[in-house]
Amino acid sequence: MINNKKIAVILPAYNAALTLQKTFDEIPHDIVDDIILTDDASKDKTVEIAHQLNIHTIIHQTNKGYGANQKTCYKAALDRGADIIIMLHPDYQYSPKLLSAMVCMLVSGHYDGVIASRILGKGALAGGMPLYKYIANRGLTFVQNILLNYKLSEYHTGYRGWTKEVLESLPLETYSDDFIFDNQMMAQAIYHDFRIGEISCPTKYFKEASSINFKRSMIYGLGVLKTSVDYRLSKLGLVLNKRQKNKH
Repeated sequence: MINNKKIAVILPAYNAALTLQKTFDEIPHDIVDDIILTDDASKDKTVEIAHQLNIHTIIHQTNKGYGANQKTCYKAALDRGADIIIMLHPDYQYSPKLLSAMVCMLVSGHYDGVIASRILGKGALAGGMPLYKYIANRGLTFVQNILLNYKLSEYHTGYRGWTKEVLESLPLETYSDDFIFDNQMMAQAIYHDFRIGEISCPTKYFKEASSINFKRSMIYGLGVLKTSVDYRLSKLGLVLNKRQKNKH
């Protein structure tokens, strides 16, 4: 807890048995009040290890997808009274040691959301990000910064944190259950004038770390472009924003 804010870490997990312990060990437990793992029907011993670590664990009986996993995690964190929620992948691709810095940015009152960027500095390529993913990341981010009228170094990191006010405000259940969920959520947060900060983060690409293949990357990229175009059309008043639709 920092500044009387309850800190929760959510771990959206799928086949994370080989990396969960290492991720858990590097979480700064002195400031974290709650750790929640949602297992998306893993085929390995992820749940068994989570129970051994005494992590509050929620189990999907069938694989629902990356976005659906996050929805379950975020809802559980709010239900358990979290004020600050950090999403950390349990595949050890992102450093848990940066969690304290992200929390401090959120409790400072200056930011409503924070992302750990792999692009700031040389973390992405140095950590083994495939060149085609790096180029796509830079290209999509360039387009999004124009269409969203914002400036981030990347929109595609899976390491991010939010205040409960953001999570309670956005219609998360209306977003995709797949990988585009993250991007839809970020676009909506920017649309509603929430303040997003960044820190630099090294990343690690290795066999056990999760990563989508080329085909799914292409589908994701097209989804990102659609999300950005929808944002711009909504700002121009040509389509209704998701949260506006829910009010009708």
